Amino acid sequence: MSKEKEPSLGESLKQLEAITDWFENQEAIDVEKALEKVKEGVVLLKASKARLKEVENEFAVVKKELEG
Repeated sequence: MSKEKEPSLGESLKQLEAITDWFENQEAIDVEKALEKVKEGVVLLKASKARLKEVENEFAVVKKELEG
């Protein structure tokens, strides 16, 4: 079974912005659709947080190499 490629950090942020825009532009929110959007946002936030941690670790390695 192949693992689906995770979106880049930039793509995730764009998708989160689109979700935010959707909520801001609704006059009457469909609760079921809103729940879908919230769940989608949670997945994107978790992936973004994990990617940021990876980048932070990569920067730490590079810094250590420079100082080493």
